[in-house]
Amino acid sequence: MKVIYNDGTVAECSPEEELHVIRHTAAHVMAQAIKRLYPQADFAYGPATEKGFYYDVDLGETKLSDEDLQKIEDEMRKIVKENLPIKPSILPREEAIALMKSRGEKYKVEHIGDLPDDAKISFYTQGEYVDMCVGPHLCYTKALKAFKITGQSGAYWKNDKNNTMLTRINGIAFRTQKELDDYLVLLAEAEKRDHRKIGKEMGLFMMSEEAPGFPFFLPKGMALKNALIDYWREIHTRENYVEVSTPLIMNRHLWETSGHWDHYKDNMYSTIIDGDTYCIKPMNCPGGVMVYASRPHSYRELPLRVGELGLVHRHELKGALHGLFRVRCFTQDDAHIFMRREQITDEIIGVVHLINEVYTKFGFKYFVELSTRPADSMGSDEDWEAATNGLKTALEKLNLPYIINEGDGAFYGPKIDFHLEDSLGRTWQCGTIQLDFQMPLNFGLEYVDEKGDKQRPIMIHRVCFGSIERFIGILTEHFAGKFPVWLAPTQAKVLLVSEKYTEYGQKVYEALRNAKVRCELDDRNEKIGYMIREAQVVGRVPYMVIIGQQEAENGTVSIRNRDTAQTETMTLDEFIAKITAEIQSRK
Repeated sequence: MKVIYNDGTVAECSPEEELHVIRHTAAHVMAQAIKRLYPQADFAYGPATEKGFYYDVDLGETKLSDEDLQKIEDEMRKIVKENLPIKPSILPREEAIALMKSRGEKYKVEHIGDLPDDAKISFYTQGEYVDMCVGPHLCYTKALKAFKITGQSGAYWKNDKNNTMLTRINGIAFRTQKELDDYLVLLAEAEKRDHRKIGKEMGLFMMSEEAPGFPFFLPKGMALKNALIDYWREIHTRENYVEVSTPLIMNRHLWETSGHWDHYKDNMYSTIIDGDTYCIKPMNCPGGVMVYASRPHSYRELPLRVGELGLVHRHELKGALHGLFRVRCFTQDDAHIFMRREQITDEIIGVVHLINEVYTKFGFKYFVELSTRPADSMGSDEDWEAATNGLKTALEKLNLPYIINEGDGAFYGPKIDFHLEDSLGRTWQCGTIQLDFQMPLNFGLEYVDEKGDKQRPIMIHRVCFGSIERFIGILTEHFAGKFPVWLAPTQAKVLLVSEKYTEYGQKVYEALRNAKVRCELDDRNEKIGYMIREAQVVGRVPYMVIIGQQEAENGTVSIRNRDTAQTETMTLDEFIAKITAEIQSRK
């Protein structure tokens, strides 16, 4: 695909660049369409993104409706048909400022002021529209083949809540119409699977304006959450982890020692107690360190694997909050492993195996990233090199392919991130393994080696689920609410064909409860077809236990399978044996 660069050069771009160029051009075409329809429009940023493109625009008092968005898209199509050449130019700083001032582009003028004095300020022109941009772009508007405006939202100028709230208009663009159509099908499916919608339908969780970003788990949501936690505890007990619980609120000095105060304080909630500053913990690490430091340790105890299902709080901007995916309060399935240097590789391998087991259980594929030292870090070059090499050695020993993510490590050490892929092909960063030489040093952690000398342990920070809340959101969309039997909030629902069979239905219900099956009894005076549809479509219950005359007389149950819609008659004991076996095996 031929593109034009800001120096006027026309050349083939790499396949990896194509989507970026297409989407960047689409942003400019959209801005031109907006300017034609709304001459007062003042444009801020309009980049291409991994998921599409957007433009932040100041429309004054104008509010856009869905019909207005369609008008903008229609105007974009007119611009494409006009086949306008897209031409670059470079201007000196003062001329660039003058041009933007003449066009009433105050945000662009401010942006120029943020650029280095020696910056080359390039522009792209298509018809009457001029935009400041580094490029590259398509050569003609007609080369833009497939695009769609997907919605609008609010965005602060420079992401600063003290600045003007702009209108962010979002869109998507692809190489071909088929790619776009396939994406729109995927988008529609994702909308149907939205965990916020399903969570409300199934009664899993709720949000409230009285507690923005702080989820309320309802009884069925707690059943799901507890099933996950039971699984977590089972596999961690098997792998010789011990479990602890650390305080929610701890003195500021602790966070200064750990380094979190200097690197993370803007995301921390704090309060004053007895004249001192105390912080609500945003992570569990310092508490885990204090547990280790509470008594002496011998080399014989190491590795010491300490798990914690800790409730943490982080200040997220209100505009970033999104269901269970982005919250201000969540349960982190943490573990901290304290070990000798020579145990690093084996411990990392053990954690990788555990995380792989968890993701395989839910049917997730995943890929791995190795994130290296960030600019804002603490510790010596030697320790960072040793930690990074430790992670690399473990990954190579596992023959596990990985991508290097330069500069995205934690401030105290490099990390391995696990990006899982759901049933729609979307990726989520969940599990992480972080190797830390710094915190044991900061807190003076020690163990006594075989010679009786004091040594400093190495520390691993790791999570499997990441955030229990976020993982529930991911699972909800992955399964479209049709959780496997062991996870399902309601595993079986007893449905009565008529009130005449209440007595036998109650007996079946109690027998299932006694077998520790999460079940409900629907004894409403409703048609059986309605109750089946509600249980299957809304409640997403794996097994519907239908009780009618034949079942009551014969002491049997008719079992309707949610996934196959097939009905099978069996004895109550047979069904209890079947469902409990599925629950115990976590199928």
